[in-house]
Amino acid sequence: MAKHAAAALLIASLLVAVALAGAADARRPLRAKITVNRNAIGARHVVKPLKETDAAVPSLTCSKVHGVQEGETCFSVAQGSGLTQDDFLGFNPNINCAKVFIGQWVCLAATPSA
Repeated sequence: MAKHAAAALLIASLLVAVALAGAADARRPLRAKITVNRNAIGARHVVKPLKETDAAVPSLTCSKVHGVQEGETCFSVAQGSGLTQDDFLGFNPNINCAKVFIGQWVCLAATPSA
C-alpha cells in the first residue's frame, strides 16, 4: 500500500512539473491589457487580451422598452420585435435569459449616449 501512495505522489509531482514547464512559455507579457467578459450565466471568469485594434464600445441609452409577459423568452421577444438574438443581447448585456421573469423590463432599441 505504501508503494501505491508513493507512486501516486510521484505521478502527481510529474503532472505539476509538466504543467509548470508548459506555462512558462504561455505567460502574458508585463502590462498586457485584459478585458473581462461575462458568459451566458453572468460569471465573470472569461479573460482575453485586448488587441490594439479593439474599438471602445459606445454606451447605449435604451429608447424602447418592453415588459416581459407570461410565456415570453429572450428569443420570442427579440423575434417579435424584429431583432436578432445578438442585437437583443447587445441592448440587454446584463440579462440572464435562463431567468427572465414576468414584468422584467428589457430594451428593444438603443441609441449611443452622448
